Amino acid sequence: MFDAQTYSDRRDVLKQKFNSGLLLFLGNEDSPANYKANTYAFRQDSSLLYYFGLDIPGLAATIDLDSNTETIFGQEFTIDDIVWTGPQPSLERLAESAGIKNSASISKLEASIRSRIAKGSQVHFLPQYRSENILKISTLLGLNSARVNDYASANFVTAVIEQRSIKSDAEITELDFAVDIAHKMHISAMKMTKPGIYEKKIAGMIEGVALSLGSGMSFRPIVSKNGHTLHNPNYENILEKGDLLVNDSGAESKLHYTSDITRTIPVGGKFSDKQQEIYEIVLRAQTNAIDAARPGMMNKELHMIAAKTITEGLMHIGLMHGNVEEAVNAGAHALFFPHGLGHMLGLDVHDMEALGEEAVGYNDHISRSNQFGLKYLRLAKTLEPGYVFTIEPGIYFIPELIDMWRQDYKFREFINYDRVEDYRNFTGIRIEDDILITEDGHRVLGTKPIPKTVEEVEALISK
Repeated sequence: MFDAQTYSDRRDVLKQKFNSGLLLFLGNEDSPANYKANTYAFRQDSSLLYYFGLDIPGLAATIDLDSNTETIFGQEFTIDDIVWTGPQPSLERLAESAGIKNSASISKLEASIRSRIAKGSQVHFLPQYRSENILKISTLLGLNSARVNDYASANFVTAVIEQRSIKSDAEITELDFAVDIAHKMHISAMKMTKPGIYEKKIAGMIEGVALSLGSGMSFRPIVSKNGHTLHNPNYENILEKGDLLVNDSGAESKLHYTSDITRTIPVGGKFSDKQQEIYEIVLRAQTNAIDAARPGMMNKELHMIAAKTITEGLMHIGLMHGNVEEAVNAGAHALFFPHGLGHMLGLDVHDMEALGEEAVGYNDHISRSNQFGLKYLRLAKTLEPGYVFTIEPGIYFIPELIDMWRQDYKFREFINYDRVEDYRNFTGIRIEDDILITEDGHRVLGTKPIPKTVEEVEALISK
């Protein structure tokens, strides 16, 4: 945890956004994998972590805005628990570590909330993403479980997003550390990648690195030679010389701040001429977007910079033709770049997405596009100092998408489908780094760069 004052200060900022009522935070429970005692790795709710820092199951917290009272609710450990878990801090001690004077049994939470409702108080809660917490809210507030999130507090969501979006110096230190773990993961993966090895051996190795240095993976990694499947969850392929391995993975620091890095690795140690051409287009798109990142710039503009760079590059090698601006405005480039440029990063790898992707990435000044590709942009709004987000362009050759667009005669004025056929089995390339917006520009997170030029990657693999 950070020091108790950090959490007290965060709650004080939050309280200034409300005049009255009760703010309710539900922590997460252990989740059984296949029976009650065999659980998935515990992950605390990120908003509870942000405001209270307590990283154990079965907690809830309230902030009574009218009496300015903060309370932690939980369960005292019994000797039956301690036999299995070892000595544990008391609920009172946990509350003190978060800068809170009041603690109570979780069994008293419902009565406490019902008492406030009886006095006419509004209970503010955030959208819930776990079924057990949806049912808890349903019971506590007497709501239809199917409609619980319809009653989530829009003001609460807005206040949390505004606060969590701006990262403090202490948070940036944690994020740098998470990227440094990812540095070790990706360097090791590059050294390990060679013909004859299973994808899952590399996936297992990077997970071990993340767990040994931090709190494990920030998300289930993508380690695949089928990089044209954007979120490929399988690791069963054997790598062959000439394949490209996409490694999209990140780690959590001990305080659960995340990293998200992607590198594309040539199996066998060298990019072919065709692979190098595409790789350098993607790298140029990424560096152009990174170089343009600064306060006051809309992230949608960075996305468009990357899209135009990709379109220019594909036109140069004959896969596209026509006017670059017209092609991008029409969305023709999305055949090759069908996703958004990146997303917010923090305590969640898609930071605060549980509160609503629209609420995090858009606002009254910019709305989501309906255009294929661009509609998947998670973060579009204006960048501010303290924002941390990813920049991850890619070029992919997805046979099913190519066939559908060609059959529909889509964008023939911009796409050379005959030439595209030569790349049908190319798969895909993506490159990703984590970016902090500073007062006068930006910084790539991490204390040392992760190799990404053709020369750097090939040199590392050759070792």
